[in-house]
Amino acid sequence: MTAVASQDSFGAKSTLDVDGTSYEIFRLDAVTGEGLDVASLPFSLKVLLENLLRTEDGADITADHIKALAGWDETAEPDKEIQFTPARVVMQDFTGVPCIVDLATMREAMAEMGGDPSKINPLAPAEMVIDHSVIADVFGTPEAFERNVEIEYERNRERYQFLRWGQGAFDDFKVVPPGTGIVHQVNIEHLARTIFTREVDGELQAYPDSCVGTDSHTTMVNGIGVVGWGVGGIEAEAAMLGQPVSMLIPRVVGFKLHGDLPEGSTATDLVLTITEMLRKHGVVGKFVEFYGPGVSALPLANRATIGNMSPEFGSTIAVFPIDEETVKYLELTGRSKEQIALVESYSKAQGLWHDPDAEPRYSEKLELDLATVVPSIAGPKRPQDRVELADAKPGFRAALKDYVDTTGDENGYDEEVAESFPASDPPSHNGHGEQAPVHYSAAAGANGRKSDPVEVTLEDGTTFTLDHGAVTIAAITSCTNTSNPSVMIGAALLAKKAVEKGLTRKPWVKTTLAPGSKVVSDYYEKSGLTPYLDKLGFNLVGYGCTTCIGNSGPLIPEVSAAVNEKDLAVVSVLSGNRNFEGRINPDVKMNYLASPPLVVAYALAGSMDFDLFNDPLGQDQDGNDVFMKDIWPSPSEVEDTIRQAITSDMFEESYQDVFAGDEQWRSLPTPEGDTFEWDQESTYVRKPPYFEGMPDEPEAVTDIDGARVLLKLGDSVTTDHISPAGAIKKDSPAGRYLAEHGVEQRDFNSYGSRRGNHEVMIRGTFANIRLRNQLAPGTEGGVTRDFTAGGEVTSVFEASENYISAGIPLVVLAGKEYGSGSSRDWAAKGTSLLGVKAVIAESYERIHRSNLIGMGVIPLQFPAGETAESLGLTGEEEFSITGITALNDGTTPKTVKVKAGDVEFDAVVRIDTPGEANYYRNGGIMQFVLRNLRRG
Repeated sequence: MTAVASQDSFGAKSTLDVDGTSYEIFRLDAVTGEGLDVASLPFSLKVLLENLLRTEDGADITADHIKALAGWDETAEPDKEIQFTPARVVMQDFTGVPCIVDLATMREAMAEMGGDPSKINPLAPAEMVIDHSVIADVFGTPEAFERNVEIEYERNRERYQFLRWGQGAFDDFKVVPPGTGIVHQVNIEHLARTIFTREVDGELQAYPDSCVGTDSHTTMVNGIGVVGWGVGGIEAEAAMLGQPVSMLIPRVVGFKLHGDLPEGSTATDLVLTITEMLRKHGVVGKFVEFYGPGVSALPLANRATIGNMSPEFGSTIAVFPIDEETVKYLELTGRSKEQIALVESYSKAQGLWHDPDAEPRYSEKLELDLATVVPSIAGPKRPQDRVELADAKPGFRAALKDYVDTTGDENGYDEEVAESFPASDPPSHNGHGEQAPVHYSAAAGANGRKSDPVEVTLEDGTTFTLDHGAVTIAAITSCTNTSNPSVMIGAALLAKKAVEKGLTRKPWVKTTLAPGSKVVSDYYEKSGLTPYLDKLGFNLVGYGCTTCIGNSGPLIPEVSAAVNEKDLAVVSVLSGNRNFEGRINPDVKMNYLASPPLVVAYALAGSMDFDLFNDPLGQDQDGNDVFMKDIWPSPSEVEDTIRQAITSDMFEESYQDVFAGDEQWRSLPTPEGDTFEWDQESTYVRKPPYFEGMPDEPEAVTDIDGARVLLKLGDSVTTDHISPAGAIKKDSPAGRYLAEHGVEQRDFNSYGSRRGNHEVMIRGTFANIRLRNQLAPGTEGGVTRDFTAGGEVTSVFEASENYISAGIPLVVLAGKEYGSGSSRDWAAKGTSLLGVKAVIAESYERIHRSNLIGMGVIPLQFPAGETAESLGLTGEEEFSITGITALNDGTTPKTVKVKAGDVEFDAVVRIDTPGEANYYRNGGIMQFVLRNLRRG
């Protein structure tokens, strides 16, 4: 992002004229030489190569780096580091607020170190969309949207005032106000350029758009040929301040598509199929790139849906090359004629235009015939656990064994049915590497689930029976699908047909609609479909990432009371991308991802113990059974409606003044000044302690001695388990902190909204209600054993305080895929502030591993084939880790020696690049950047 005079070792600098405008470009075909084959590189690596050509400075980026990329060996394991400079940074408010808090703190730290505070300033566009704060408190009424926005402003006034200060204090930082849309949809519909332009040293440069974002689903923009991915907030801050992203040249997986989707299958079914395939194949840390004749037949909205789910299958990106479909989408979404002409001319000139017959070099290849895709859902706790819709009922029954004792149940939940279903995640385990607890209902006694289903009466007198599997939330939500007109129109047409047949949602279902942008509401209105969604209770609740992020709001009160009284395993069905345990709603144990039309169908069915293909959804006015096939819209109906209802004018009107906001936003009192005046009474925004007492030069790295285990965790522990985003419990350390500061429980808001206050967030680290710490067996939630107090069970936060007071460092033990899920910087920040110096896991998800290093926590990996269990570790041992000090010599050791009681082993050091080693030596990435900026 820093403007540098390119060395241009290959003479790549050239000029491209487009309709009378001249652009400076760096030609990829100028990179020639023995062993250098640019033409056959994957699209994504061509984008990286252009990035290196343009930013070559002879120091951090040299001709050798360019040759390494141009001469990429697709068969080799990654071992060559490059520095990637993204064109821009995009943020959402949950992760963006702490970014701006950190930048404000860095300004003060820079001044205290005798440097220039104005150097703490974004050096390229940094754009934030406030989309994670709206909660679906009110639903099912015409006033839901307006009321939810009012509540959002009441809860978040302090945060929004702080962001308005940041918008004025920092150059090139813009905020899209609340009630506008979801960050990824705003990004793909408006912010993304596909080909970027910027004046550098008096020349108008054109180059591929690229970005990093503080949300893992930044990859949605891959759908329009933009190479971009999610990073933690701390890495995004560094990128904003001109620090390139250090990375190894990745392996690239080519995913060939051919054929067409069959009638009845949606983009959601396609993406769940791809997610299952790629998760099974193994693509963590790799680029995935789609190619082949099927790409040309795939609508842009479907590409965006696939790109969005990249974090769910674990890849860094899931990109589609630029082609006619990209250009059509840019035209539809109101981009200028000049921009569209530039995109086409530049892409063709640089070899970035898709050739459906080409076979680029790839490290690995997969293939899918789109005609084989069948209707599917995924759940009950992981996006990759796809279940064909035809098997959804027996699949639910098999999974239910993890949540209740179903032995000999009179309602048919028997072992024979459950065992006959081939669950992808063995029912005997809960994803955390330990036996799942049996949940007993209040009246069950020793026989487990033997109580009768509970009778519930609502305030209006409606009476019904509630049982396991009841769908208590049906939410059309989140960025994955709400940006896709085919599934959104499909859902509305299904609602129309259902209403015309006289069907209604079941009274225990909380139904919500949260589109990704106002354009969705516009085309619903133009097509006349809004009344039918409203009639089924799918009234607009907000434009934001509601249910998928945990902002589902409370269940219907009487339903919530019954669920908790009888400990029922009830269900949410949502059109989002995340369904991890404890994420959606604290009352809901089982969560399923589904397409928007299926969300509507399950609201009508009211239960996951239901066969959508064969069971009637209800009766029509004449008493005839109505089945899903009777109301499922045909592809031609969907396409006809899209053609009639969606125009480019809608996009132009929605985004013409997108940063201005409404009167409520503009009237917020806004602090002024280059530095922020911290309010010591604030419970939302507080100055964090990261730079307190930081010396001008980093201190030597030390080994770890006398450490104790804070938590021993199993497989698939997500960043939601480490740093939850949802509700704050009254009796939790965070809840007690807020109560002590005069905050009423109704005003607790969520962990996500309070990420600007480190005091709340450190108390919320490892506080997920579904976390199972094997160091304290038989428990659930944020508790551990405190060995400074004889091993008694206490909260993780209180144990951490005691360890810190005693000067005892901490380690965390974990299984496979540690830190999967959201790119949540607080999962690393909280870990660091709790006093954890090292994490030892079987494997990591990319972003969390990077975030740990960014906060000065060393990520280590058990030797291949070994686990905590195979090594006999209980978590009660005292740990010492030696060999870390080798980093002081400028090298990174491949392994370090770990001694835990009588057990010794060599742990693999997962500091993967020299850049990451520099961050760790400095105590973290922010400290590294601050010192560099001060020297510069």
